[in-house]
Amino acid sequence: MATLKFTTDNFEEEVLKSDKPVLVDFWATWCAPCRMQGPIVEEIANERDDVKVGKLDVDENPEIAEKYGIMSIPTLLVIENGEVAHQMVGVHTKQQISDFLPQA
Repeated sequence: MATLKFTTDNFEEEVLKSDKPVLVDFWATWCAPCRMQGPIVEEIANERDDVKVGKLDVDENPEIAEKYGIMSIPTLLVIENGEVAHQMVGVHTKQQISDFLPQA
């Protein structure tokens, strides 16, 4: 499954009400580390159908970033049952991200 685009308009339905865990990549187009992290997140999205994976642009959706206290990007959150289960800040390897995702 391709990486989804999360926005203020679809965040509640796609993320908070999801019936499976959601990996949210908080990023911005100007952020070089975010551009490094992006292909890794995309790989995970294509390999894991047990986890919903998407990106949220903090410049386009500042209210969501503020709600979750995102102070540095990239930040990855795993949200399960509407609650933050895990958080990682900075660029991480595919293995590091996979290790903190729920296992199928």
